[in-house]
Amino acid sequence: MKKFFSVLALAAVVTVSANAQSGLGSILGNLGGSTLGNVLTNAAGAIYSGPVSLNGTYAYNGIAITATSSEGGIVSSLAGTAVTSGLETKADEYLAKIGVKPGAMTWTFNASDNTFTLNVAGIAIPGKYKVGDGEKTVTLTFGKSFQFLNMPGTLESSLSGARMTFTSEKAMAFFKKLAGALSQTSSQVAGIAKLADGYDNFRIGFKLSK
Repeated sequence: MKKFFSVLALAAVVTVSANAQSGLGSILGNLGGSTLGNVLTNAAGAIYSGPVSLNGTYAYNGIAITATSSEGGIVSSLAGTAVTSGLETKADEYLAKIGVKPGAMTWTFNASDNTFTLNVAGIAIPGKYKVGDGEKTVTLTFGKSFQFLNMPGTLESSLSGARMTFTSEKAMAFFKKLAGALSQTSSQVAGIAKLADGYDNFRIGFKLSK
């Protein structure tokens, strides 16, 4: 009987916590703080850690951005905050203009031969990948169509999949080539580079879900 009541109490705590989180996100959204509300209500899916072993097909779930900021000699991480969430939303808007959005892009990794295929808007783009440093880093190497672009980056797991991030320089080189492959002009994604202004160690990549 004592164990039964303990289970009921635990269930009540989880329910209250979930409702409180949902309610807070709703309140913030009504107050104009929708970005922060999204950060809180989607927190469970945005908890990143390492390592992760890439294998199988992952759906693109939006842009991932990490950065740091220096104020008064203090360096602070902005990853997973309302600041980066707002930057990600803006970057997603830029990429949507060339057809890159959730539901339109997938990454398929084959661990047996370390090859990958990026599928976007009906176009298949092959390449090779290498996971290293205890499965905390990843290097993507594209073929001739992308002028053999090499992209070393960080790799982190999440509750729903993974996150890959790269230096803004490498990411922008990728986006420009991707725009060309989709018969779009690179000017349509140029705004993404401006998002890095005022931030240190600005990295851009992809949120992936299985």
